Parts: sequence; C-alpha cells; structure tokens
Amino acid sequence: MGKTIKTIYTLIILSILIFILSCEKEEINTLTVSKDKIEFPKEGGTSSFEIHTDADSWNIDNPASDWLTLSLTSGTQKEALVSLSVSTKTLLPRQDTLTITAGNAEPVYITISQPSSEYLYELTANRVYINYNHIAGSVSMIITSDAPEWTLSTDAGWLEFSQLTGTAGTTTVNISAATNTETVERKTSIILSAEGAPTTEIPVTQKAAYPSYNINPVEPDITGMSSTATEIANKIKLGWNIGNTLEAIGGETFWGNPKITNELIQLVKQSGFDAIRLPCSWNQYADQNTAEISSTWLNRVKEVIQYCVNNDMYVILNIHWDGGWLENNCTPGSQEGINTKQKAFWEQIATHLRDFDEHLLFASANEPNVDDAAQMAVLLSYHQTFIDAVRSTGGKNAYRVLVVQGPNTDIETTNELMTKMPEDDLPNRIMAEIHYYTPWNFTGLTKDESWGNQFYYWGKDYHSTTDLAHNPTWGEESTVDANFQLMKSQFVDKGIPVVLGEFGAMRRSALPGDTLELHLASRAYYLKYVTKQANASGLLPFYWDNGGLDNLASGIFNRRTNTVYDQQALDALIQGATE
Repeated sequence: MGKTIKTIYTLIILSILIFILSCEKEEINTLTVSKDKIEFPKEGGTSSFEIHTDADSWNIDNPASDWLTLSLTSGTQKEALVSLSVSTKTLLPRQDTLTITAGNAEPVYITISQPSSEYLYELTANRVYINYNHIAGSVSMIITSDAPEWTLSTDAGWLEFSQLTGTAGTTTVNISAATNTETVERKTSIILSAEGAPTTEIPVTQKAAYPSYNINPVEPDITGMSSTATEIANKIKLGWNIGNTLEAIGGETFWGNPKITNELIQLVKQSGFDAIRLPCSWNQYADQNTAEISSTWLNRVKEVIQYCVNNDMYVILNIHWDGGWLENNCTPGSQEGINTKQKAFWEQIATHLRDFDEHLLFASANEPNVDDAAQMAVLLSYHQTFIDAVRSTGGKNAYRVLVVQGPNTDIETTNELMTKMPEDDLPNRIMAEIHYYTPWNFTGLTKDESWGNQFYYWGKDYHSTTDLAHNPTWGEESTVDANFQLMKSQFVDKGIPVVLGEFGAMRRSALPGDTLELHLASRAYYLKYVTKQANASGLLPFYWDNGGLDNLASGIFNRRTNTVYDQQALDALIQGATE
C-alpha cells in the first residue's frame, strides 16, 4: 500500500514538472531598422536603410512598388542594407509605408514620401530669342527633354523647321526664315511644349528689308563717257593693285600699309602704270540693319579715286572679299538675300561716285566661290543686280563700263561655266575678269607639300642645275599661252575685253646666294612673260602688290617713302607691257 502511494506521488510530481515546463513562454525574435521615415525630393533620388534581426529570414511589404524601387524585398541575412530609389516625379504628393517583418518579431514600419512637382518632365531650349537679319537665314536650336514627345509650333508662315516634333534626349532643330521684303520688322513666337512639361515661348524677330538707296536718279549723261569697253581696254597696257589697303578688315591701315596718298599715285603713274585696281571693303562700314554705308568711308574712297583720275589713270573699283558676304554665298539658298545687299551697296556706291567720267570702272565682286552650273546661275544674278543697280542711278553711270568676274576668277572654270554674260541694254560696256596665279607652286606656295614642292624657278631657260627638287614641273610658258588663248576665244574675239585683275609671284628673298639670284631672275621673267602675253591676247594685266617688302611678299613700291623698292620686278613688268 505504501509503495503504491509512493508511486502515485512520484507520478503527480512528474506531471506537475511537465506542466510547468510546457507552460514556459516561447522565445521572441528581434528586429530593428535604421530609419523610420524617408523623404525623397520632388525630382526623386536614392536612399537606404539597414535591417538587423536574429530571425531566420525577413521580408518587406512594399505597397508603393509602382513608384518606389527596392534593391531587396526579402532575405536571410542577419544584417542587410536595402537601397531605395524613386525615378519619376509626381503631380500630387505621395506617401506609403513599408512593413518589415522577421520571424515572430514585432513588425517595423518605415514611412516613405515624395512631394509634388509642378511638372513631370524637363523641356528646355538653348535659345531664349531668335533675331534674323532681313535676308533669308537659318539658325540652330538645341532642345533637351526627358518627355516622351515634344512639339514646336508657330503661326508664322515665313519660318521653316527641320522638324516639328521630337522625343526624349537632345535634338538640334534648324529654323530658317525667308527674306523679309517688307519695309517693317516682323515678329512672331515659337512655342515649345510637351505634356507634363513647362511650355516655353521663344520670341522671333526679323528686321525689315533694306530701303531703296536710288533716291535721286538723274537723266543719263554721256559727257566724258563716249569710250566703249573695247576702246578703254586699248588704253590700258599695265595696271597696278593697291592691295591690302582699302579692303583691309579693320580699316585702311590694319594690314600694315599706310593710307593711300596722291604722292603714291603719282609715283605709280611715273613708273609706267596707266591703271589702278582698287580692292575695297564696304560691309564693315555699313549699318548691318539698313545696309547704309558710312558717308565718311564713301568720301574716303572718292578721294582716292580722285587721286587716280587727277593723274590720268583708269580706276577699277570693286567690292572685294569684304568678309565673304557675297563671295562665300553663291548658292540658291542665299541668292535672294545677297542680291538685296548687292543692290543696296551698289545704289549707294554708284550714286556717290556718279560724276566721275569714263576713267572710273566698277567691278561687281572679286573672286566668287563658284564650282558648278547651279552656283554659276546664282553668280550671274549677282552680276545682273550689280549692272541694274548702277544703271538705275543714271547720269554717267548709264554709260559706265562695268566688270563682272568669272567663277573663282579661274580661267579654266570660267571657260567651262561662264557660257553667257549678264544682260546690259548698252552694247560693248561690259568686261569680264579673271586672275592668274599659275602655277601656285611658284607664285604662292610657301612650303613643300606631299602633293608637290615649291617651285623656286620658272621658265624654260631658268631651271636650276643643282636644286632639281624645286624646278617647275608644270605651268610654264605653254600653259600661259593656252590659258590666255581660252579667254581670247571666249571673250575678246567676241568684243568683250578681259581684265586680268590680279597676277604676280611672291618674292622668296630668304633664299641663299645663287639660289636667290636665279629665283629673282626667273620671277622677273615670269612677270614679263605674263604681262606681254596678256597684252598680246587682249587681256588687261593688273599686277597684285600687297605692299609687303619682306620675304614672301610682292611689294614693288615702298609706300611709306614713296620710292621704288623692287626695280627688277618693275622693269620686267614695264618691258612686258611695252615690247
């Protein structure tokens, strides 16, 4: 009995122990995060937080998954770094809560928020306004956007766009304006827009057309203008360019030469020249809005012409390179605008110089860059505008001899492309013009090139027996003869005199000893031969003198002392003109 009680007692104790053990509390996991709130800027961005737990795994519930991206949403690491990113803007403020759980730990919450933006996308242009001159022109505009699509619009029919729509990224749009032929400025706006992006308005203005400068045309006056182009050509045997002076960009003395004086013209006349070619710049002296040329400059040019006429010399006045506004724009797209400036300039030049007699000739341009038939057609329109503008001013200009340039003033190109001349109501009052610097290896090349060496010498009797590398290999006497014959057949034989407006060869005075002596002798022979053959072919030779007296220059006269500097070259030119 006692044993039984003892057994029962033991069972009761064991049951109590088992009950107590079974009633002990279950172990709780730990879970912490480094942040409870993350605020993104309105443009979005990135952030991060850390998770620490002893649970076997953890998980993140992300109800903002449509705008919030997480680098991790679950894991088994005891320590983890979670990155967050927002890549879009929102028009309304947004907020959501991330719930992080791990084992039986209490969940942890992180509040995520982003403020609203006025726009979802960026849309910008690199121009805040566009201002055109009155002539046709084009500008480029760079548009940068992250919008899916953007649009350009305007109510101006005189604007054309290379494209009106685009997509995200960087796009360059060319915007062209037609020539404004009205006498009032015109204005419009270009609207750049995209859904969800700011709208930009870009003001556009275009200046009014140049006014007419033929404001006081007079009746034709033939007094002192009786000679035809052919008759004047027969009076010119040797001409001289006052180079690098009136055409100098920056002013008459900016290219190193002094101002032209009557004493210089007297020296040139006394030295045997009977004509002056006067390269001249105009654009830098003109108002860029109205094309009005400074009266001070017009008077200065008139003064120089008067020096020449007073010394009984013929004068060819041109529009030279002049910044390239005409010469570099012999294209259909530039044609209308360039013609308006050509007209405005020549109306003013011709009116201001109208009272000079036939000793003054006008030349349309200098060396227009033309390489094909389409560009040649444009050049002819520039020449036609020149002729019409000069003639319209009346007076002696109604009979003045005018000079028009061949394409590039190159003989072969002119022979190929200049198949007709511009129209003129007066017979035999037009001359053509070409230039001659052949072979360039001799006349202008300053260093040996892969395609050919410099020629230090020229002419069949002037080749070096020691410096074979710099002997001419082309472009000698037979080339001169053939080229000049082309111009004789194309123009002179048809009653159109040809002005050889520029020719010459630079002086390589840095060459040593016998090399220099042979070079100078051959240069003198070149000048004599070209001058002689030009006259024989009916071409009017004008030597190019840039005023320089140093190495690689072509000056014959010292313009500061009014003395002859290069007697050898001068003698060669005079001999060529008189033999």
